[in-house]
Amino acid sequence: MTSRSTHPEQKHCTDQELVARTLENKQEFVSIVDRYEAALLRYVFRMGCRSSAIARDLLQEIFIKTYLHLNDYDPALQFSSWIYRIAHNEIVSAFRREKSRPFLMEQEKDLFLFEKVIDDFDLIAPDHQAHTSDDLRRALDRLDSRSREIIILKFFEDKRYEEISDILQIPSGTVATLINRAKKKLKHLLDER
Repeated sequence: MTSRSTHPEQKHCTDQELVARTLENKQEFVSIVDRYEAALLRYVFRMGCRSSAIARDLLQEIFIKTYLHLNDYDPALQFSSWIYRIAHNEIVSAFRREKSRPFLMEQEKDLFLFEKVIDDFDLIAPDHQAHTSDDLRRALDRLDSRSREIIILKFFEDKRYEEISDILQIPSGTVATLINRAKKKLKHLLDER
């Protein structure tokens, strides 16, 4: 997918307005693609896809599903959560089809996020040394998929609890519990290195 130029007024539209325009004129879907292409591609990589070709194929499948199910979108919900849920489901399905365990992202642009997570979690190694980005990357890769997903959505995609609830289709109250459990598991993995 390549980025196309959108009408200047579309950049100021809300997601709901873009959806309404697209439902009236399917050609307007390009505006949704333009708005979400970079973020969703980054999410595909962060969820563990290492191949650019596979990531692009997954992104295309995400947009096809979005397009096909746009009539099902409930404007009372945040569109970003809805499209991320589609992305999440497509990524998980792709990994299941391939029977592969995803590996966490290794892109240099994400290194500052690893440092942020290390600081946020107050992750100090037993020898009083700070854990490195590589330590965190390896520990995240060893986490179970649900814990890894919740950490990626909260700390790498910067999603709010309500959005995570919508994306993973779990109760809002469960999100905080899952984040705390995932942080504990992550700390345990880091401490046993």
